[in-house]
Amino acid sequence: MVRALLELILVIVVARSFWRVAGGILEGLGMRPGVAQPGAADRSVSMVRDPVCGTFVVPDRAVTLHEDGQRVAFCSTTCRDKYRAGVRARGDRERPAQGRTA
Repeated sequence: MVRALLELILVIVVARSFWRVAGGILEGLGMRPGVAQPGAADRSVSMVRDPVCGTFVVPDRAVTLHEDGQRVAFCSTTCRDKYRAGVRARGDRERPAQGRTA
């Protein structure tokens, strides 16, 4: 009797584990419509390149600077400050760095 009960519990645990793994795989592949992943990025958003380090950033989350009527986007305040210092020192814009993605 005890052995049968333990076998039943083991079967339930194994079945539940299988379905959780299978569900995670399907969710990761996007095969479960209507289930939004927390923190997942919208892939249809166009990104802009930071002119200092070349990192691509989402415009709504970027640190911005308005210069000559244009909005310049940066990945961080550090890059924005480097850009400001470079523009003031040389009087022109820095050439964009070779890009990387964040």
